Amino acid sequence: MNAVVSENRVTITEAAPGKIGAEVRGWDVTTFTPGCSEAEMLRQLIYRNKVVVMRGQRLDMTEQEQVNFARAVGRPQVYFQANYHHPDYPEIFVSNNLNEDGKKFGVSGTGRYWHTDCSFEKHPLPFTSVRPIFFPKSARETSYIDMARVYRELPDDLRRYVDGRMAMQEAWPRYKVQACDLDRSIDELITNFKAECPPQAHPAVIEHPVTGEKILYISSGFTSGLVGLSYEENQRVMKALFEFAEQPKFIHTHFWEEGDMIIWDNRSLVHKGSKAKPGEYSRMYRIGIYDDLPFYVGIEQ
Repeated sequence: MNAVVSENRVTITEAAPGKIGAEVRGWDVTTFTPGCSEAEMLRQLIYRNKVVVMRGQRLDMTEQEQVNFARAVGRPQVYFQANYHHPDYPEIFVSNNLNEDGKKFGVSGTGRYWHTDCSFEKHPLPFTSVRPIFFPKSARETSYIDMARVYRELPDDLRRYVDGRMAMQEAWPRYKVQACDLDRSIDELITNFKAECPPQAHPAVIEHPVTGEKILYISSGFTSGLVGLSYEENQRVMKALFEFAEQPKFIHTHFWEEGDMIIWDNRSLVHKGSKAKPGEYSRMYRIGIYDDLPFYVGIEQ
């Protein structure tokens, strides 16, 4: 990291050239308000660094304060499936494996595969902000891949498949079975979910509306194939693309500390969470945030 800036006891360390990840110390995000200079500074940090870690946040931050922070940065998302919602704050997507008073609270085992949030929607999600409530002992990592760098280094034989082509994004294979699904067939579950969240085609290579970077917009978690290729060719090409993108040299891993809050740009990054050992508990509060810019150049807001 480089470019350390210190002002009013706030220290910002931006990523080194060619790397991702900025770190901020000294910000209390609960003081952010819509239109404040800190919120605009944060947005620009996200665009430049792709993921920003804000250290030392209050451990007693309330749900309302987290929602207020999201509103200062942009427009909070309410995720389309209610079983992920916090019961009192629908903007908060709860990833959790410990029930509250014996009742189901959020959804466990989320995001343990490479993906970009909501790529399967007509209007994908620009920012994701995450605050841990408590950690498991064995798994405190979230990993990221800079898909702009992947595209820059993509071999010509793979680049010719993605340039100018659409990619299908589908969420149904990741559907989490709910209590209300009892006695419903797998075929019925898939059919109903596809009706609620139909597959979407987005360009396999997108252009960032702020930085102008070209980004390979696919993930092994949600991308089912490239439009116009046969099933057999898709199987071969997608396997090669994912194997190239998911090489260790491209992976940036954040190791969570108490008081961290992270926010990242879903246009540029794919990510995945780590898996806790059986018997360990974890809880994360996530809020998706729209910056109200086109997700990529050429798409309508």
